[in-house]
Amino acid sequence: MRPMSAQARPRSVPGRDGAGPEIVVAGAHGGAGTTTLAILLQPAWDMGTVRRPARGCPPVRTGGRPLVLVARSTAAAAARATAAVNAITWHGQRIAVLAVVSDGLPEPAAAAYRFQILAARVGAVVRVPFIAALRAADDPAAANLPRRARRSIAGIRAEALARAAGPASMRTP
Repeated sequence: MRPMSAQARPRSVPGRDGAGPEIVVAGAHGGAGTTTLAILLQPAWDMGTVRRPARGCPPVRTGGRPLVLVARSTAAAAARATAAVNAITWHGQRIAVLAVVSDGLPEPAAAAYRFQILAARVGAVVRVPFIAALRAADDPAAANLPRRARRSIAGIRAEALARAAGPASMRTP
């Protein structure tokens, strides 16, 4: 992918397979569910975990595609999400959606508070419910997802593509 110029505006990029615009998915930390979510959001680019970039380089190169940042619903994951949002927005990039993936347990108050604060710095926060069917599936795309999970995945795609419409639809610090 090529780096996005300062004047470039986020735009929808048609998918290679004609299934719609592509989305870039990056994890705030290891084990966030980035690869699984990228498979469920196809066509999507799995960019792995956001790491501290080299001087002058953005942490994630989106090529004009909307960025979905993925984090688990724990206090430690929320802290890593905050660090990832800081790193990404420091370079003038925008996060279309922060996807918070549940582990099946109640979200800790500290995590909920951090995600609430981050909501003002990203286009949207979408909660992804725990999906038991994925624990036994060899291929996430073939898993039988419950209705709530399908709505969440559709919500991430819709919010990401809506936020890709223009820079005014996403907030940066």
